Amino acid sequence: MPIIKIEMLEGRDRATKQELVKSMTTEMARITGCSEASVYVVINNVAKEDWGIGGELAATKFPD
Repeated sequence: MPIIKIEMLEGRDRATKQELVKSMTTEMARITGCSEASVYVVINNVAKEDWGIGGELAATKFPD
């Protein structure tokens, strides 16, 4: 059972996440030869103030 873990900044809508999950599942199954039903995808949404990029918080680099 393959598990794909995705960590990304929060803020994407449900439709975007659904497209990402479907695409990742399809490609994992295609590349590894497993069934799509056996692929798990976990999305961890991280707040900008909890993500650092190049020594700065993402909230500072990318304010709303």
